[in-house]
Amino acid sequence: MWLALSWANHRHSDAAWAWFSRQEDDRFFFCRFTQLGLLRLLATSAVMGKDVRTIGQAWKVYDRWLEDSRVGMRQEAFELDAAFRAATRSVSRLSSPKALGDCYLLAVSQVADATLVTFDRGLASACQKARQRVALLEPPTLAGG
Repeated sequence: MWLALSWANHRHSDAAWAWFSRQEDDRFFFCRFTQLGLLRLLATSAVMGKDVRTIGQAWKVYDRWLEDSRVGMRQEAFELDAAFRAATRSVSRLSSPKALGDCYLLAVSQVADATLVTFDRGLASACQKARQRVALLEPPTLAGG
């Protein structure tokens, strides 16, 4: 979500901004995982192509988000470790870095009592199974496609 909001050429940028612009009174938070993800993706040429950022430029993109009074950094709560471990129980037989990341984001949203916003159907499904509030955004479909 943060990459789509931060990079106009992202395929979900329009849908992300359409949703974000309707959230007038809400607050939004990075956790360490989403902060690192944004920085890493902005500095990855395989993702960004000609728009790739240096690490310093990626930090500037992140810092601009923090200038918005609605956006902040959520520090990890003490309870997060137990919630993260609990969230991984249903996938404990898998070898999947994606499942680990999804479980971490699920646990962060649970501990923070926050709604998780995503374009990822698998993550949204995991949240629904765990009875966690989730907003699954749908990118606009292309005409004729």
